[in-house]
Amino acid sequence: MNKFELLGLNDALLQAIKDMGFETPSEVQEKAIPILLQEDTDMVALAQTGTGKTAAFGFPLIQKIDVDSRKTQGLILSPTRELCLQITNELKNYSKYFKGLNTVAIYGGASITDQAAQIKKGAQIIVATPGRMQDMVNRRLVDISAIQYCILDEADEMLNMGFYEDITEILSHTPKEKSTWLFSATMPKEVSTIAKKFMRTPVEITVGTKNMGTSNVSHEYYVINARDRYAALKRLADANPDIFSVIFCRTKRDTQKVAEQLIEDGYNAAALHGDLSQNQRDLVMKSFRARQIQMLVATDVAARGIDVDDITHVINYQLPDEIETYTHRSGRTGRAGKSGVSMVIVSKSEARKIKGIERIIGQSFERKEIPDGREICEVQLFHLANEISKTEINHEIDKYLPSIAELFEGLTKEELLKKFFSVEFTRFFNYYNNAQDLNAKGSTEVYEDEGDSTRFFINVGAKDDFDWMSLKDFLKATLDLGKDDVNRVEVKDSFSFFNVDSSKAEEVIRIFQDFKHQGRHINVEITKKSAGKERSGGRRGGGGYKGKDKGERSFDKPSRGGDKGLRRSSDSPASGKRRSSDAGTGGRKGKKSGGRSSSIESSIKRRRSKK
Repeated sequence: MNKFELLGLNDALLQAIKDMGFETPSEVQEKAIPILLQEDTDMVALAQTGTGKTAAFGFPLIQKIDVDSRKTQGLILSPTRELCLQITNELKNYSKYFKGLNTVAIYGGASITDQAAQIKKGAQIIVATPGRMQDMVNRRLVDISAIQYCILDEADEMLNMGFYEDITEILSHTPKEKSTWLFSATMPKEVSTIAKKFMRTPVEITVGTKNMGTSNVSHEYYVINARDRYAALKRLADANPDIFSVIFCRTKRDTQKVAEQLIEDGYNAAALHGDLSQNQRDLVMKSFRARQIQMLVATDVAARGIDVDDITHVINYQLPDEIETYTHRSGRTGRAGKSGVSMVIVSKSEARKIKGIERIIGQSFERKEIPDGREICEVQLFHLANEISKTEINHEIDKYLPSIAELFEGLTKEELLKKFFSVEFTRFFNYYNNAQDLNAKGSTEVYEDEGDSTRFFINVGAKDDFDWMSLKDFLKATLDLGKDDVNRVEVKDSFSFFNVDSSKAEEVIRIFQDFKHQGRHINVEITKKSAGKERSGGRRGGGGYKGKDKGERSFDKPSRGGDKGLRRSSDSPASGKRRSSDAGTGGRKGKKSGGRSSSIESSIKRRRSKK
């Protein structure tokens, strides 16, 4: 007996489930489906990404819909277009034996007129992104005044993306007497607020514990110096030849930059972020699902639509600003009962954040070392040998063997093997021979705060159109720091002050050497109040740290970073791999990483205006 039969699902759903090959319900399905079928109740369901939440609310919703009525009865809100389309396609598969049941997707980036026409024909279920849904409600192109069921999927992510006002406005157009089902991976206070405001004594089910990560994922972290972040990423990729991964960056700019660097260095990579057109995003995701792309570099928002079960690694190139977001990231791997690895690359000053993540996910991290060149050569050599041993012989080669045999006449089996494997081994050996150790030296205890805070002077202020928030965002972006790493920002008329952990003091000084913003030289100094040993040890060049004749670094033209000693060329190890298609560049091939903006302030304001 199919175990789904025990949940109370009807024959039409059971037949569709059988067609899809599902036999055993997941934990969240087992807990949620019977309750939602038997009662008209509100529900809060907390379950990690990839645990089958769509079916948990989709099966009971479909079974409760009156297919003889053309009115909209169910509304599902999801954070992104990709997830919206994914849910719609799954619901259509579930309901294929329900004649007359129509599910319509509403999302931005497509014709609003066409979507309105589909709804007018009759859509019992609407799956929508909040922004487009509110637009259609305001234009009176959709009527949700009589819906019976409202589902908020990935509720925490929708609120993280700033959709609170959209959601509250949309729900204000729905009847009070309806069932609201809220599904979320984490339970921050904003989600609790939604539950209290719009739900009546909801039933709560939890798979695992609140905010807990999946047990199928192992968590590792690597401590490096900030300047070696990109070089460390390449080493981790080379040390895992079968990698099929999502790499997370905090900003769209960094996402594009890292993807372009990887492509330039010969890896099958692509960027996925909000600045790409919808067609570009579709092409990237199609290539990724087809495994033509091994390393997908994504922002947290763009990654919400990724539904691929075979991802082997999630790499946190940068930690998220909100610790809870890590749960969503790591949930991209270890899906459908498979195991996965979540890697975190951190600088010494960031290492203490690992403890906070451990508390959130209820699992421990293992500290590991960035592999050295010899380890990578060994891994790649045995990977090649294993692949060759599994290769089926194509007998079309038989006619060429006599000529090939003549070339190697007189060689022993051992000599032949050495020559054959040296082709691949030599590439990696030459590249990694004498490569430096990328692991950070000194104390990197993750459970203690590292060092005291150092206060800095910077020669920009209110006259330069900065307030404390925009200056903090500018410093975070320039110094590659999280929101909690820059603090005590104080903006005066023509200058300002800010604090950074003392462990980052030298890095701050280094970055702001010969730094220009909008054509103006930026002067950063440690203040006398907190100078002490840092001032004597950190200040080089004096008079604003102008350094020596190394050229001037502009904000609009960031240095590419990474390990210069490990810069790949045409003879690099990755150059032997298949390069990704033009879709992998997001249609921006040849353009500088992340594009060029007129000023950091304007980009910050644009981001805020969208929220």
